Amino acid sequence: MSTPTLSWRDGQILRDGAPHRILSGAVHYFRVHPDQWEDRLRRLAAMGANTVDTYIAWNFHERTEGEYDFTGWRDVARFIRIAGEVGLDVFVRPSPYICAEWSNGGIPFWLSGRTRALRTVDADFLTAVDAWYDQLIPQLAPLQAAHGGPIRLIQVENEYGSYGTDAEYLAHLRDGLRSRGMVEMLTTADGITSDMIEHGSVPGAMSTFTFGTGVPRALELQRDGEHLMCSELWGGWFDHWGEQHHIRSAASMLGTVDELLEAGGSVSLYMAHGGTNFGLWNGSNHDGVIQPTVTSYDSDAPIGEDGTLGEKFHALRERFARFHDGELPPVPDAPRRQSAASADLRADAALLDVIAATPVRAESPQPLSFEELGAEDGLVAYESDLLFPAGATLGILQLHDRATIFFDGERLGTLEHDGEHALPLPAAGGSGRLIIVVESLGRINYGPLTGQGKGILGGVVIDGRRYQHGWAHRVLGDGIPAVDLMAGDETTAVDPAGLASATLEVSEPLDAWLAFPEGAKGMVWLNGFLLGRYWERGPQETLYAPAPLWRAGENEIVVLDTDRLPSRVEIREQPAFGPTEEFIGT
Repeated sequence: MSTPTLSWRDGQILRDGAPHRILSGAVHYFRVHPDQWEDRLRRLAAMGANTVDTYIAWNFHERTEGEYDFTGWRDVARFIRIAGEVGLDVFVRPSPYICAEWSNGGIPFWLSGRTRALRTVDADFLTAVDAWYDQLIPQLAPLQAAHGGPIRLIQVENEYGSYGTDAEYLAHLRDGLRSRGMVEMLTTADGITSDMIEHGSVPGAMSTFTFGTGVPRALELQRDGEHLMCSELWGGWFDHWGEQHHIRSAASMLGTVDELLEAGGSVSLYMAHGGTNFGLWNGSNHDGVIQPTVTSYDSDAPIGEDGTLGEKFHALRERFARFHDGELPPVPDAPRRQSAASADLRADAALLDVIAATPVRAESPQPLSFEELGAEDGLVAYESDLLFPAGATLGILQLHDRATIFFDGERLGTLEHDGEHALPLPAAGGSGRLIIVVESLGRINYGPLTGQGKGILGGVVIDGRRYQHGWAHRVLGDGIPAVDLMAGDETTAVDPAGLASATLEVSEPLDAWLAFPEGAKGMVWLNGFLLGRYWERGPQETLYAPAPLWRAGENEIVVLDTDRLPSRVEIREQPAFGPTEEFIGT
């Protein structure tokens, strides 16, 4: 067996036998367009980092069970090789669960849909993990430093001490990494409480910490002989829809970084470059109510969502420079952006027309969940023929997450995950076609509700007592809905929701920030690629549209809005993340 190139002894990290400090920053390959991987990694190296850390999002690679993808955007081995080429070590975090404000914490929806005991030795869960590792680890093992590659650290599991107590499960992951050829130094990562460290640690892996502040407490919890390392120092924070944009001042962040470095510790800044929750990959938290994460993952990081270098970048470069023998790489130029422009959006089809053009996937007596339908995320339309008396109400049991309700083509209202789950039907009673359009706002990524299902989980009831049976289901995922439109046709629907498109002409493919004033709740595609979602409740106002997605000449923008279509799309020269709030993660 090869000898690991990093080890710990007497409170120190040794790199090839010599004392070493890990100066790392998190950059997630799955949140950055692959044509921009090298740019972001070079910016990280210019910041003075000697290491990049990245999670590996299992559900990004195995969207359908048994179908594994390590090509293009999912070529994590290429990302790691580029990191090595720009002079960075790699801290890889391949555990089945990553949190990361990523859909389902990285666990595939098809697995959580059938397995209740996630992150345990449950036979079904471990069978899927082992099959995944049989595909993943051969991508990583040859890239370890022991074989001439850049990987020097490997995380066994992520913040397990705040989730569970299955020590046998942690040992299974550790042994699975070793048996498949991962020889470099193993770590775990947990918050700064004694029980988190106790339940999240496993023999043979060095315990590390995650915190925004808390160096003194970490020193108290540091285990004999282990090196002090914060593997997630939260220098910023993420945003939820309906909240303010979270920032952390440079002075506050640097105070914790300085405290850690002065204590002799190593650091990985989370995030060094946040990137973007493209598509429908954003996760959601749950703290009494559901808290879906916005599309942007800028995280007030030193390297902004489009690569902009802020005050934190320059301050960290100054601090990290003293740990390098030679000069740091030069500071890269600022990213170039498209000039301000706008285009009118043309309403192409009403929402109900879009639904009618979508094939029925399944029929059943009771509404089926997203998982039962094989729907990863997006929208599911539930349809049923309804007969009801005067004064009746419609109720949805266990709604996850947001339902827009139509009866005979008229919008009755919207229900959400939290709050009232019933509304009145037309007062006179009668019969007609009921359509309930349910959107998954983001799969929960942290805590005991990780893996919770989406859709209508408990049924639809009339007057709170009688089930409505006989349902057809249509699934709208992350692709542009296919609506057969005649050239020059325009929708005549009164309802303000639906599908719209515009053409933006640009002279050169450059980064851009897109805004959709007047839009309410929608998804946006640029040249067929789903950028993400906007929502009028904020705080995020602009969507990042990276240069590689544009082409010189005409570019197609498509919007699907469930509530109210915008009249135009704007290219703005600056991002708008919304009103700010100082926030330090704990």
